[in-house]
Amino acid sequence: MEVVNTEVEYVIVDSGDPDLRHLVARLDEELLERYPKERIYGVDFDHPDVRRITFVIARCQGEAIGCGGIRPLEGAEPSAVELKRFFVDRSSRKLGIAAGMLRFLEDRARAAGFREMRLETGSEQPEAIALYMKHRYRPIDRFGPYADDPACLCFGKSLD
Repeated sequence: MEVVNTEVEYVIVDSGDPDLRHLVARLDEELLERYPKERIYGVDFDHPDVRRITFVIARCQGEAIGCGGIRPLEGAEPSAVELKRFFVDRSSRKLGIAAGMLRFLEDRARAAGFREMRLETGSEQPEAIALYMKHRYRPIDRFGPYADDPACLCFGKSLD
């Protein structure tokens, strides 16, 4: 049974937030333990389009322990958002924080009129895949920048 820590708050932050930047850097460090650098699809915080991403930080007793974001997809996918830079600090895992943050971001996407959430992950992140599958995400065709990368695993979920 998953335990949800009721003391966790999920806060929308700007892309320049120092806690967000720190958490994303820690995510990248963990990903580099599992993948070569060219396999990591990060976020360019200097690109003007980063402002289109809604970022959230999970805080527990004032400490930033997790982050994530949703980015609207363009082109043929105007009703979909992509989950980006989703991370919970190793010391705070298995407490329901990721599940709460995922629900928070899904609710934000739904409230903004999006009907589908998509994401990309990799085979070296079985715990992430298990989380997404538990929350009704299903494998989908690779999309966007991942379309031609056979190492990418993509998942999606209807928000209807």
